Parts: sequence; structure tokens; C-alpha cells
Amino acid sequence: MDVADLSPAQARERFRAGERVPTAGWCRGWAQANLIAVPKGLRYDLLLFAHHNPQACPVLDVGEPGAWSTALFAGDLRTDLPGYRLYHDGVPVADLGEVVAEWRADLVPFLIGCSFTFERALLAAGVPVRHLELGVNVPMYVTSVPCATAGSLSGPLVVSMRPVPEELVKTAVEVSGRYPLVHGAPVHVGAPEAIGIRDLARPDFGDPVEVRAGEVPLFWACGVTPQAAIMASGIEYAIGHLPGHMAIMDARDDDYLVT
Repeated sequence: MDVADLSPAQARERFRAGERVPTAGWCRGWAQANLIAVPKGLRYDLLLFAHHNPQACPVLDVGEPGAWSTALFAGDLRTDLPGYRLYHDGVPVADLGEVVAEWRADLVPFLIGCSFTFERALLAAGVPVRHLELGVNVPMYVTSVPCATAGSLSGPLVVSMRPVPEELVKTAVEVSGRYPLVHGAPVHVGAPEAIGIRDLARPDFGDPVEVRAGEVPLFWACGVTPQAAIMASGIEYAIGHLPGHMAIMDARDDDYLVT
């Protein structure tokens, strides 16, 4: 079966069984989310950080301390994503296929909006999505743009990049702008050096993709931003998704469409 035709439950079953791949293009019509789980003593700092940085950190759902499912994710957050990243004192110490042993009773899971959710709408509007064409992970970059500080959390904005033909830039901005809870419109158009990106061929996360003649790189705020804040702030313990390896939720893409 084409992965685009899978239901969220079918996709989660495959990840639980050990499939380790980026999730762009999976489960057509279903929304995807970033995962970040922090100790309960940090939950209000993270909520405040998200409030102050809403385009990068749109909160879709929050679980109770120790919970491994939420209202929008009926699976097991410890096993049903295709990849996880474990942090100690702000340092990524392991990339894991499941985190059952690492999931502490005090961890509070947050699901943050993901731009994969509006890629189907981009395609329907005739906007190409290069990483889907190539079957690779979306390129993501740590920028020089600081996020607003909240409590113990501070750090840089992370962005994802999609090259778009110049004549379709306006369309891409308008279409993605109708999905404000999954990052919305781009935060920057063209000129990567203006936001501290020196080399598009060397993303901090994900895979590089070519920006061809006549195309403009568009940069969307990215839900990996909380993980950048975990690193910058030296947070003692956290679990995130492996960038590009998302939580596929029991919510539809169109649930986040504003008309």
C-alpha cells in the first residue's frame, strides 16, 4: 500500500514494528505534529515560550504528566513515531526507535503543529514540494533570529525550506497562510544569509534539496524550534521527535484550515 493511503493507526503500527523513515507524504489528509516532552516543572515555561513564539510553536495538544497519548493522538507516543531524540542537560545524547524506558513519569508531552500538514494543499494549488519529489527529508536550518525568551527557555528560530518557482511564491504564501496553527505563511522569502543561513546545501536537520534557476527559497517557522531551545537552555531532560519523523495525529489537515 502507498504510504499516502495509510490511516494514522496503520502508520503507527508500522513505526511500532520498526520502520524508520521521515513522514512527509504519509497518510494523505491527516495532520502531523512535532513532539516535545519535558519534565512537569518546565511545562509552564514551555507553554509561555509557545505563547510568545506562536508561529514557530503552535501548540495543538498537551498531555498529562507521564501520559503517552493525548486527545489528538490515540497511539503510544513512546513507540508510534519513527524516530526520537533524547536530551540530557541540553545535549542530544541518543537517537532512538522507541523511548519506553526513557519516558519518565513526570514528562509532559506537547504536540506542536507541523508544516507537513499543509503540503497537500500546496500540491493541489500547483506548488511543487521538492523533498516529496525526491523522497527525502525536508531541509531545516537554525537561524540567527532569536525567539522570545520565556522563563528558563530561550533559543534560535528553526525554519524549514522549500524552493518555489518565482511565479508561484504568492500562491505558496497565500495557501500556507490559511493554516496558522501549523506554522502558516513563510517567515522569510529569499536571501537565506539575512537570517543567518550560510549554505543551503548544509541543513542542520534533514536533507539538502536543490534550489533551481527561477526558484526562490521560502522559509517556514519549524516545530523543531523547541528542541533548539532545549539545547540552548541546557534543559536537564527532554524527549523530542527525530526531525522530520513526526507524530501522525487523529486529526484532519482541514481541521487546521482557516477560510
